Amino acid sequence: MIQRWLGGALLALAVLASPASAQGTGHETLKLDAPKPKLLPTPPMGWNSWNKFACNVSEQLIRQQADAMVASGMQAAGYTYLVIDDCWQKSRDADGNIQPDPERFPSGMKALADYVHGKGLKFGLYSDAGALTCGGRPGSAGHEFQDARQYAKWGVDWLKYDWCYTGPRTPEAAYTIMAKALRASGRDIVLSICEWGNSRPGRWAHPVGHLWRTTGDIWDAWKGKKEWSHGLLDIIDMNADLWAEAAPNGWNDPDMLEVGNGGMTTTEYESHFSIWAMLAAPLIAGNDLSQMSADTRRILTNAEVIRVDQDPLGRQGRRVWREGDLEVWVRTLAGGERAAVLFNRGEQPADMKVTWAQLDLAPRLKAEVLDLWSGRRSRGVSGEYGGQVAPHGVIMVRVTPTP
Repeated sequence: MIQRWLGGALLALAVLASPASAQGTGHETLKLDAPKPKLLPTPPMGWNSWNKFACNVSEQLIRQQADAMVASGMQAAGYTYLVIDDCWQKSRDADGNIQPDPERFPSGMKALADYVHGKGLKFGLYSDAGALTCGGRPGSAGHEFQDARQYAKWGVDWLKYDWCYTGPRTPEAAYTIMAKALRASGRDIVLSICEWGNSRPGRWAHPVGHLWRTTGDIWDAWKGKKEWSHGLLDIIDMNADLWAEAAPNGWNDPDMLEVGNGGMTTTEYESHFSIWAMLAAPLIAGNDLSQMSADTRRILTNAEVIRVDQDPLGRQGRRVWREGDLEVWVRTLAGGERAAVLFNRGEQPADMKVTWAQLDLAPRLKAEVLDLWSGRRSRGVSGEYGGQVAPHGVIMVRVTPTP
């Protein structure tokens, strides 16, 4: 989240200038004492509170979402991480230890993490590399090792680390400090880098974090910009050329899913989910899991689309053809298979196709083609495959070469 509450700016500057934050002034050593733990061989799947609930988080809400993740079939589909975003923290105690808001989280974070773990899920929290979080709560600048130890004590599995009120800090240095702190904490914790892609983290973040935001926040809209946030098409375009910067245990993150939050149509949400799978993106749901429509559940638990996202080769897909509002995306999968998306950004239906040349397959090769949304299988296909694509819609297929 990009800075939303400017009222804390003076306080942030004061904290950054204090002796306690001397290690967070942008002059940190970049040496990492331990290798990054191999926690994400495939893109992570889970849920985050921000897109739907923003600062309205509480112990009751998180327990409700954990229950719903299991009951709805999301957990069975592969969703694992349950992450509380900003505004869970309230203050620091006399020793500087970060404290949850006692009114919203009366049982404390250890008890909440235990509840989430008891469901077979993993537990995540949010902090910020600055003196304050984007919501004006205490950040981690100058407290990195202390906070990491606290997170480990609570049983945290994931840290989303934001970039508000960071003053003179540089991203690579600041995130490296937190990476060192997490690795020294005694617990394996995913580091989700959230500096909005400004420093092109895919070029430096592989030794540091497990995933990194490539853009500003997503907005639940087909296109356009709203303050610091971007619509779906804008986010897609900003990620289209970053395919070479992702690999297993280090993923480009185009931000969380908006599926089910009401700002787009069902067709647009299918496109959203399809392109995220082609991008080998983290699938982090951002809706109310306890109030899902049948269509929302159907989209988020589509096993074949998820299978593309989770392909073990870990090679991000690419946009290989574009003409006006029409695009073809391809992704090489393990075992010689391919995935393709025919994407119609326009306002009218369009006849589209993907060619075997675009898939880097021999033109006479025969293949089985599975349409991942309709379930239709076509056997003995060679040369090309296509169909009519709805406005704002996709045809997404898996192409399996056959003898």
